[in-house]
Amino acid sequence: MALATLGWAVWAGAQAHEIASNDARDALHQIIDRADNQGRPFAVVDKRAAMLFVFGARGELIGQTSVLLGLARGDGSAPDLVNRRPATLAPAERTTPAGRYASEPGHNDKGEDIVWIDYDASLAIHRLRPSPAAERRAERLASANPEDKRISYGCVVVPIAFYDEVVRPTLGTARGMVYVLPETGGPRDIWPVRQVVVTSAR
Repeated sequence: MALATLGWAVWAGAQAHEIASNDARDALHQIIDRADNQGRPFAVVDKRAAMLFVFGARGELIGQTSVLLGLARGDGSAPDLVNRRPATLAPAERTTPAGRYASEPGHNDKGEDIVWIDYDASLAIHRLRPSPAAERRAERLASANPEDKRISYGCVVVPIAFYDEVVRPTLGTARGMVYVLPETGGPRDIWPVRQVVVTSAR
C-alpha cells in the first residue's frame, strides 16, 4: 500500500470510530482505500439507520444527522423516472435509490438551493420544508426510530440548520460524491452494480 493511501486508511479508521453504523464504517473504508471520492468532499447515506454523514475531501467527518428518506423500501428507481414528476409516483415507487453518484449544487423549480444527487431522477439532498401536518415530518426527523423516517418522494431531507451549516458549505459550492448505501445488500454492492455520474451542470 502506498504511503499516501496508508495515511488515508489510518485517517478513515480514526473517523470510523465516530460512526455507529457498521455499513457506514465499511463504506468509509472503501471510499478512502480506493481514493474513490477523487479528492472531492463526499457524503454517505445510510438508509438502514436513516443517517447522513458528510465528509471533507480528506475523509474528515464534518457532520452527521438523521434524515428523511423515500416512503418505500428498495434500492432501485421507478420505471421511466426521468420523464415523470415526483408527484406522479405511486407510494411503492417512492424509493431512495442506492448507488454511487457525482453530486452537484443546484436549485429546484422554486429557486431553493439544493444538492443534486441525480438531476435526471429528481433526487437531491435538501432542507426540511413545510408539509401537510398529517405527515409530521419534523417529528419524524427528530425520532430515534429509523422506521419513522420513511416519508419523502425519494430525496434525502435534512434539518434546516444542518443543511445551512454542513451540507451547503461542504457539498453546495462544488461537485462532490454521494454514496447511498443499499438496504437489500451490503455497502460494497454500490461499486460494481451501479455507478451514476452527472455529466453536465444545470
